Amino acid sequence: MFNEVRAQELPQTVRRDLRALYHFYLDEERRADLARMGRVRRAIWIPLWFLKSLLLKLTPQRRLLLVIALLLALLARADFQVRSVQVSFDASPWGFLILLFVLALELKDKLLARDEIAIARQVQLALLPSRDPEVAGFALWSHTRPANDVGGDLVDYIELPGKVGVALGDVAGKGLGAALLMAKLQATLRAIAPGASSLDEIGARLNQVLCRDGLDNRFATLIYAELPAEGGSIALLNAGHNPPLVVRAGGVVLPLGPDGLPLGMFPESTYTVTRVDLEPGDLLVLYSDGLVEARNSADEEFGFERLTRLAPALREQQPADGGGRLLGEVDRFLGDVRPQDDLSIVLIRRRD
Repeated sequence: MFNEVRAQELPQTVRRDLRALYHFYLDEERRADLARMGRVRRAIWIPLWFLKSLLLKLTPQRRLLLVIALLLALLARADFQVRSVQVSFDASPWGFLILLFVLALELKDKLLARDEIAIARQVQLALLPSRDPEVAGFALWSHTRPANDVGGDLVDYIELPGKVGVALGDVAGKGLGAALLMAKLQATLRAIAPGASSLDEIGARLNQVLCRDGLDNRFATLIYAELPAEGGSIALLNAGHNPPLVVRAGGVVLPLGPDGLPLGMFPESTYTVTRVDLEPGDLLVLYSDGLVEARNSADEEFGFERLTRLAPALREQQPADGGGRLLGEVDRFLGDVRPQDDLSIVLIRRRD
């Protein structure tokens, strides 16, 4: 039962899990308040806020059971005398049993949800491209890594007459809800792109569909580029996404704009098309915010500046090698911290 536990890895695992619990149960506002406190006040408020957040995440019935269990464990010990008989009563074992009962219920729910998420992950993996396409004049590489079992990032290629569409999107939020909306975005894009006359039309129609059929407080950002099979300029649509980078000779890194509003926010949003001319050896970098917003144990972001400093070195390599180097830099920056957001990258290099 304990064969897979390695003693040397246990402290690191515990620290990582404690950090994950800290970020899960204490929101950004609470963490900011704690950062301004002294050690004594922080030691008092962390368990109080943690317990409150824990209780609020339970169903009302389980919340009541947990409170009863804690009270029994902490307070329900009594010593009294009945005539000449001294009676001692300890209800803490009952508190332990109630706590174990609540834990068993939560574990049951998690295991059932895990089975459903495992199926969702298989479906999502089937929707991702199995390989990077061959496009005359260009070399491509892509990678996506969800923060959880399923993610809300979209990476896709669409084969079109005389061109190839490249999509990188990011649905607000994480987990199963974001993954379902991502699948809808992918299916809608694949249905619209072949018949659209321009990229701005694609953006407008995608936005209308997500505004009509999307969820409240859920939106998506998207970079969509079309690579001409016979060479020429790349047409680029940016719907509220992180600015792509063009890396040219001499270490020149150019963020691209303008960008429109995210998809699914306002029905009347309009979008513009940017034309990008890549010289031989130039690199176009598309990425999700899980790259630049990756945070290490010191709560520092990987950041846009770090990416731009690294980008010229990526130009000197083939996309697959450059992409591996970029992922390695992110992993070294994170250390043993688990990523908090989905991370996706697409590198497009003009062949020499």
